[in-house]
Amino acid sequence: MPIQIRRRQAALAAPLLLPAGVLAQGVPVNAVEEAMTAFAALPGTASAFLAVDDPAGAWQLGHQPDLPLFVGSAVKTFILAAYLLAVQDGGLTLAEQLPVSDEVRSLVSPVLGEVTGTMPARSVLEAMITHSDNTATDIALRKIGVEAVRAMIARAPVAGVRIPTSTRRLFSHIAGASPGVDLGWAGVQAVMADRLPGTPRPIVNDSETMLAPATAMVAWYRHVLSGRLFTSEAALSEFRRISSMADGLGFVIPPGIAAYGKGGSIVWQGENALALAGQMVVRGIPASFCFSYNWQGGPETVPTTTELLIPAVRTVLRAVATRIS
Repeated sequence: MPIQIRRRQAALAAPLLLPAGVLAQGVPVNAVEEAMTAFAALPGTASAFLAVDDPAGAWQLGHQPDLPLFVGSAVKTFILAAYLLAVQDGGLTLAEQLPVSDEVRSLVSPVLGEVTGTMPARSVLEAMITHSDNTATDIALRKIGVEAVRAMIARAPVAGVRIPTSTRRLFSHIAGASPGVDLGWAGVQAVMADRLPGTPRPIVNDSETMLAPATAMVAWYRHVLSGRLFTSEAALSEFRRISSMADGLGFVIPPGIAAYGKGGSIVWQGENALALAGQMVVRGIPASFCFSYNWQGGPETVPTTTELLIPAVRTVLRAVATRIS
């Protein structure tokens, strides 16, 4: 789930309740409310939103759900969808061999970091979602163009989502490079060695960031997984298949429940973020969710925060699953 720069530590990797009128009348959600309240009580800035589309009584619950926070690699779901749209409508194929080289190499690439050659587009997309590989992400973005992704986001029923031109451009920008500059592979390696090109920038900025409110991420998963984005069943099936492989899901989704999503994180210059968004399906009922958490502190705060955050999110989702069951 994380994207991380060593040394300077840049890592790319929600209450209280909405007004009572938002909840379906007569739906008891006390256990979910209690779990969400515990999540909201964590130190730092938290945001969350849940939407359960139960035909017997749909209900929603959230904490500061409209607050835009840094969500890191959670935005890679949009890149996956845009690529599959290009396969569906634009003549691309998932079997196409895409080049892997230093021309597109980025930091924190556990799959493609040492690979030079080519790889099938399908494997590139899997690496991007399953292992949050940033080289894979930038390969996909280079192939379809970031404007295609942004145009798709603009057409979807979401608001406030921002994605970077590439992960390498994001790393370059927050490391202090001039606006619009890609430091290249050698340049970001220098950043890893603590040689920054300028004054570091915050992770939320006007140029290169990964930002979204929880409501937008929930609206996205409700939209795309309902089949309203793709006209091809094959494209939707591939989106589901790859989205189910995200490594962050296994930490919080109750056993035996199908789930789709993507997480993200960052650790950079005293700013930190963890996020997870997606949808789980319990007895055929979709429950879409987003949990975002930003906090201040050094790298030493990450293990302790993670140890608090993961159980808190897991407790909420287990309470939701129990309520549906």
